[in-house]
Amino acid sequence: MVFAVGLAPTAAAIDLRPSLSLHYNKRKNSGLMRANLNAHKDEDDPLFEAAIRHASLRFQETLCPEPLLVDPYAGCFVPHSVEVDEVHAELPPHQYCLATRFIDDKLLAATKEIEGLKQVVLLTDGIDTRPYRLNWLPSTIIYDISPERIFTRAARKLGDVGAKIPRSCLFFHIPLESSDIQQILRSKGFTGNRPSIWALQGLPLVNLASFKEILVLVSSLAMKGCVFVGEFPGRLTETEIGIKCTTKEWIENLFMSYDFRVDMIGYDEVARNLDKEPALGDYKNTLFVAEHLRYSDDQVIPIMENWRREFLRVEEDADEEGFEEL
Repeated sequence: MVFAVGLAPTAAAIDLRPSLSLHYNKRKNSGLMRANLNAHKDEDDPLFEAAIRHASLRFQETLCPEPLLVDPYAGCFVPHSVEVDEVHAELPPHQYCLATRFIDDKLLAATKEIEGLKQVVLLTDGIDTRPYRLNWLPSTIIYDISPERIFTRAARKLGDVGAKIPRSCLFFHIPLESSDIQQILRSKGFTGNRPSIWALQGLPLVNLASFKEILVLVSSLAMKGCVFVGEFPGRLTETEIGIKCTTKEWIENLFMSYDFRVDMIGYDEVARNLDKEPALGDYKNTLFVAEHLRYSDDQVIPIMENWRREFLRVEEDADEEGFEEL
């Protein structure tokens, strides 16, 4: 399976609020490392710039008096030239940070509540620090699917600041550009006969066809009942939704066509549940939680094999009974 990643989303398509990174006075002695990045190399890579903006939002949220999340590694990606200021408690959180906290909670809850869930697949921008900062249970296997060039640079920077995967856990990176992501996942130990949870946030998707390929990937590999959580990029719906169809109905139909029952979660609802003020500004992405309704390919094969054996047995029994009658 090949994913189209040749066209990067523009800064406007990322739906971030640039004003957040400029409102405050620089906070001293934050205890979080800052990056020393080569700016002129980053200017030519819009995917890397978008990933850095996400990391900057996590870094700023970490500096809040009562943060939604704590990312001790995000600061190593924020250039020294960017003013990161003290965040006031009354400032509403950014929708991206609300989504990050929501996905974090879903991932950790699933690994604790679902027996045998040891497989976590993250579809990311290449600078996702979840493998390092979340409290994973022992023996969890974490897979990161993201652009190779971004992940490689991020991994080097994370290594420089001492970021490590929790003991007894395994971590594998699968390049988004790979010709057969399913095969690579299986070669790294992923199996559709065991529970898994999948999360999508920040993965650069060129168009709706790219997202459909993601749905095919998850639907093929995830067991029946597995959860797919994340942010659906709103810009992918701009030319797709008809006059007689709402965004909610269109997304529900899209997911159902790949055997997922999906619920859309409002960012304001997430904020209320966390005792935070609703976020400000227009944000086109949609937060979702989807349940897989059909068997994975790995589940179907033994089912079909059992059916074939049973069919052959019935035929043999029928032949024997017919012979006795003669």
